Amino acid sequence: MLEISKHLVAAYSDVSVLIISGSPMVHAFRIPPRIDYIKLPCLARTLDGAYDVKFLGVGYDDTIRLRATLITSALLDFSPDLILVDKKPFGVGNELAPALRLLHGRGALPKVVLLLRDILDNPETTTATWERNHYHEAVRCFYDRILVVGSPEIFDLATEYKFPATSGSKLQFCGYLRRDRGSQTRDQIRGELGVHDDERLVLVTGGGGEDGYQLLANYVHGLSHIPRGTKIKTLLICGPEMSEQDRRRIRLAAAHPGLVIQEFNNDMMGCIDAADLVVSMAGYNTICEILSLRKRAIVVPRVRPVQEQWMRAERLAQLGVLRSLHPDHVTPTKLISAVTEELNADHGESQKAYKVDLDGMSRVVSSLYALLDDSAPIAATSMI
Repeated sequence: MLEISKHLVAAYSDVSVLIISGSPMVHAFRIPPRIDYIKLPCLARTLDGAYDVKFLGVGYDDTIRLRATLITSALLDFSPDLILVDKKPFGVGNELAPALRLLHGRGALPKVVLLLRDILDNPETTTATWERNHYHEAVRCFYDRILVVGSPEIFDLATEYKFPATSGSKLQFCGYLRRDRGSQTRDQIRGELGVHDDERLVLVTGGGGEDGYQLLANYVHGLSHIPRGTKIKTLLICGPEMSEQDRRRIRLAAAHPGLVIQEFNNDMMGCIDAADLVVSMAGYNTICEILSLRKRAIVVPRVRPVQEQWMRAERLAQLGVLRSLHPDHVTPTKLISAVTEELNADHGESQKAYKVDLDGMSRVVSSLYALLDDSAPIAATSMI
C-alpha cells in the first residue's frame, strides 16, 4: 500500500494519502510529502490461521474494538474521497464494517476500492471464507471496484474462487506491481560487502522474518556442504520480525567466512539487484521485487496456515520464472545443492520473467484516479 501511495502522489499533485495500518514496520520506511499514517494495534496470524493480539496486553475483542474506533474516527475526520482496502472487505476482524455502514447510512460513503493480490488461498478455503464473512455482500453494498494485482494467465482469481456476477463485474486485473530500483547501485552494495570480481553473491531473506527461521537455518547449515573451490559470498537478512532467540541461533550457527548477517535492510531492491541469486520465501512483495529485476531465484514458500505462497510459487515455477522447493522436503544439503546448480546454470534466453505482466502499478494508480473528481484537492485513505 505504501508503494501504491507513493506512486499516486507522485503522479498527481492534488492527492494526499492517509495510511491506516497495523504493520509494525510502517515507521521504518521513508514517507514522502502528502502521505502520513495512523498506526493501529498489531494483530498476528496464529498457526491455525486465526488472528490474535501481537503486542498489547489486552484481549482480542478489545483490540478489535479499539481498531474499529480509530478507523471510524479517522475516516470521519479525514473525510477521504476514496478508500483503498487491502485484501479483506470488512478488515481482519470486521473492524472496518462499522465505518462503512455509518458512512453509507449518512449518504456520505466515498468511492471504495478493494485491492486483492494475485492469489489469496486455495479455492475451497477462500470460497468458504468469503461466503462465511459475507464478503460478496460487502462488495455489492459498499465497493465500487476490485483491483487485482496479478494476471489471469497465471491465476484467474474470479474463476478459481467462483466470484458471483455482482463481484466479478467490478473486478479488474491490473498485473503485478513492478518495483523501483533501490537507493544504492549493484556495484555500491557489492563493494560494501566486499564481493570480489570472481565471487557470486547470494541474497537469503525470510521476508519479515516472523516465520523465516527454518529457511535461513537450512541455508546457514548447508554452507558447510558447498563444493570446494566455490566462490560465493552470502548476504543473509533475518527480517525485522524474527525473534531475538531465532536471530541468536542463526548467528551462533554462522561459521562460514563469506557470510554477512543483517537484521534488517530498508533497501531490499538494492540488495536483490546486487545479488546473482536470491533465496527467499514467496510472499507477494518479494516475488514482485524478484520479477522486477529479473533475478534468478530459489523460493521456499510458506505452506501453512494458508497456501497462497505455495500456489504462487508453483504457478511461476511452471512458467520457468523461478525454482520452487516445498519446505517439507528441504534439508540443508538439498538447499545448497539447488543453490550451486542455479549459480552454475546458464539460463540465457530460457529465462521467462520478461513475459510476466509487471505494469500493475500504473494501472492501479490510473484506475484509482479515474474514480475521483480531479476538480479539487483529493484525499485518499489506504487501509492495510
